[in-house]
This record gives sequence, C-alpha cells and structure tokens, in this order.
Amino acid sequence: MIALLLALGSSLAYGCADFLGGLGSREAHVLRTVMVAAPASLAVELLLWPVLGASFSTSAVIWGAVSGVASAAAFALLYRTLAIGPMNVLSPVTALVSAALPVSVGLLQGEHLALAGLLGLPLALVAVVLVSAGHGAGAARPSRSALLLALGAGAAIALQLIFLQQAPSDSGVAPLIIGRTVSSAVTLTAAGLLRRRLGAEKPAYAMSAGAGVLDSVANLLFLLAARSGDLTVVAVITALYPAGTVLLARGVLAERIHRGQLVGLGTAAVAVSLLALT
Repeated sequence: MIALLLALGSSLAYGCADFLGGLGSREAHVLRTVMVAAPASLAVELLLWPVLGASFSTSAVIWGAVSGVASAAAFALLYRTLAIGPMNVLSPVTALVSAALPVSVGLLQGEHLALAGLLGLPLALVAVVLVSAGHGAGAARPSRSALLLALGAGAAIALQLIFLQQAPSDSGVAPLIIGRTVSSAVTLTAAGLLRRRLGAEKPAYAMSAGAGVLDSVANLLFLLAARSGDLTVVAVITALYPAGTVLLARGVLAERIHRGQLVGLGTAAVAVSLLALT
C-alpha cells in the first residue's frame, strides 16, 4: 500500500513537471529550459541529502550516472515533444512506452503478482492507452516527428527509472544526486556546443525551475516506491502521470478532453484500487 501511494505521488509530480516543462519550452529553446530545470532538480536533492542520507558506493555511483544520462535525454526529448503538442496526445504516448519497458524488466527479474494485481496491471496499461485517446473528430493530430520524439522520450524515461531501481536500496539519495549531477553536466555541455542555435529568447525561469523541482520530487517518490514494492506495479502507476498533464492542459490551455480519455481516467481509478489489494 505504501509503494502504491508513493507511486501515485510520483505520477502526480511527473504530470505537473511535464506540463510546466512543456510550457517553458514554448518560450525558448528546449535546452534553455533544461539548463534551468536540471540544476533546480539537483538543488532539491542536495537539500534532501542531510535528511535522507546518501551512500556513494561504486554501484550507486554507476547506476546513478547512467540514469543521469538517460534523464538528460528524457528532459530534452519530453519537453520538446510537449512543446510541439498536442500535450493530451503525446504525453500518454511517452507514458505507455515508459511503463512497458520497466514492466518487462520486472517480470524478467521474477516478480509475481496476486490475482488482483494480475487484473489491475493490464487494466492500468489499458488506462494509459485510453487517456491518450485524442484522435476523435476535431482532435489535433501530432506530426510523425512529434510521435517519434514521444517514443524516444518514453524510452529514455523508462531507462532512467530502470537504472534508478537497480541502485542499492541502502544508498539513500546518492543515485539521485549523481544522476542529476551528470544530467546537468550533459545538458550544460550540449548547450555550450549548440549555443549559436539556441536563439536569443530567455527561458521561462519560474516554469523551468518548477519543472525541475517537481521532477526531482517525482524521482524521489519513485525510488522509494520501487524500493518498497514491485517494479511492475510501481512503473505502471507512475506511468499514469499523463492524467495530471491532460487535466492541466484542459484547465490552462483549453485542450479538449475526449470521451475516451474520461473513460481512461475512470479505468485508472479501478486499476489503482485493484493494485492496492496486492
């Protein structure tokens, strides 16, 4: 139950972070947004260090570092994807990919589910698909390039989560600190190499920093959830984050929520209830 609640909190934080990051990337080049978001995320994890502790073992450093590389790719690909839009279609596409890969890894590692979990897990995956049902009449259709970016973002997110889950359970926030240090370094290096292509626009500092802070909170909650529960369940619940993005896009940007998406939100509630019984 604790793992489920932590995963739900992670999902909510990811959804809000993605919305802010997508909006920020409409104001300036995506790298300018990530240049603010990644260091802001690192600052939060450094503040948590004295509270939650950190053990920088070789394994924690290695898994944290590779998660940081995946995180840098996820930041850039996801925020660019959401900047192109429509958010209410592309965000769930990334979520489906980001759920499927960790679930596969969890099953290969020998995780087993009770009957309620066996029913709730596929239902949750169906919910992710339904939430993405934005192709009805009058719905905005994403371009092929936007869909490819969304698939790439989902894969990068999945790898980041898988790598974090592999870190030792007694390492505290060390993997997160190392990961964000690496992702910040990668981002700043890329921005330096591409500085002539970034344009003169200033990033939306508040939105970009807010996205980084929320992403850091989401990563922490996911890590705690994965340490106290099964990756197969935690990854799918976390992947429901598009619900938050879709609702914010509806309220702030007036993007339409279609009937299929509403059904998906209801299906998600049922799936979460079943998974809570496992």
